[in-house]
Amino acid sequence: MTTTDTRDGARGSAGPARPSADPAGPRDLAADLLTPEARRDPYPFYARMRRESPVHRSADGIWYLTRYADVEAALGDLRLSNDRDRMTRAYVALGGDLKALSRLTDRLGRVMSNTDPPDHARLRKLANRAFTARRVEALRGGIQRIVDQLIDRAVQAGPTTDLIETVAAPLPMSVVCELFGIPPEDRPQVETWFSRFGRLSEDLDKTEEAIGEYEEYLARLIRHRRADPGDDLISALVATQAQDDRLTDSELLSTCFVLITAGDETTTHLIGNGVLALLRHPDQLARLRADPGLIRGAVEELARYDTVTQAIVRVVAEDLEIGGRTLRAGELVYLFLGATNRDPERFEDPDRLDLTRPGNRHLSFGNGPHFCLGGPLAKLQAEVAVGTLVRRLPELRLADGAPLDWRPNPLQRRLCALPVTH
Repeated sequence: MTTTDTRDGARGSAGPARPSADPAGPRDLAADLLTPEARRDPYPFYARMRRESPVHRSADGIWYLTRYADVEAALGDLRLSNDRDRMTRAYVALGGDLKALSRLTDRLGRVMSNTDPPDHARLRKLANRAFTARRVEALRGGIQRIVDQLIDRAVQAGPTTDLIETVAAPLPMSVVCELFGIPPEDRPQVETWFSRFGRLSEDLDKTEEAIGEYEEYLARLIRHRRADPGDDLISALVATQAQDDRLTDSELLSTCFVLITAGDETTTHLIGNGVLALLRHPDQLARLRADPGLIRGAVEELARYDTVTQAIVRVVAEDLEIGGRTLRAGELVYLFLGATNRDPERFEDPDRLDLTRPGNRHLSFGNGPHFCLGGPLAKLQAEVAVGTLVRRLPELRLADGAPLDWRPNPLQRRLCALPVTH
């Protein structure tokens, strides 16, 4: 769950700037990532960039890092900032239109995902107290129940379904509502707000209206949990206010807002991309069917093989050198997680899907101080969803003749739909 976990660059990120190659100069490799070919399959383009210009400066002055070693080091380097004000200044310096981004981040305030230490460490420590491994694992039974219900409905509706619409998208919404104790009767309205957040760039005023309504709803929910706590994550976060390094009321509201909204699409497309990869690799699908116990490692490999968050954005806070190139303060840096996960210097035969791959230290959920807090929950949901689909639908396959289209944001790897027959 990060600020770059956005719907087509609309929520919490200004999205990628469009490189403009100089016709008189050499080809800007960054421009290739915006082509239809790269939208369908970016990995050959990453391979070329790793070979020819692994620390690449685009024509617009944005840095692109594609090697595992460089990105892993960058994720832990505090000279590369995630601070919202620095990020805004960097985009403005490039001539970016940040009306949507700046108004939204002003509404959200300072949260873990748009701060640097020491604020980030304090906010993260408090969230970690509530978002424990025990609490996540306790959701397994509920996730299984939700997945079974979604598959039942998909099967009853007919032999063909869009797996994104019927299973992968509804699952994380249902799970996060249970985790945060959002009452069942309120969930349709919450889903409506989430849908509105995903269209930020279409109508900023309507989106801000939805954000305001959602904030008012969360504030009421927080007041209720303070008066009558339950066994949910909002109650756990409220309880941290009685401890040292307490959350302010504003920070509590912003933290709840971001934690609830940030992970839904990442989880959706971890499942979607993972199922697609299995259907395209019948040998690996057969291995998983023969040995369901492989599912945990399988999810790690699926997350590596076709990474949902292809890149995250940082801004240089202090001059530093990477790969023999000097990055100057104020410049933007795109850390391409999708490229690092196919780096042959780190992974043997990286373009091969191998559900039993050893030493699979991919960077799909980041690394360092901003490592994704919701990663374990996303992987648990994918574990249950993919494992159950494989077990319950032995005839699952891609629908004949159905085209696969990907959303246009090169920082994210997300299917528009996944038509399958079962």
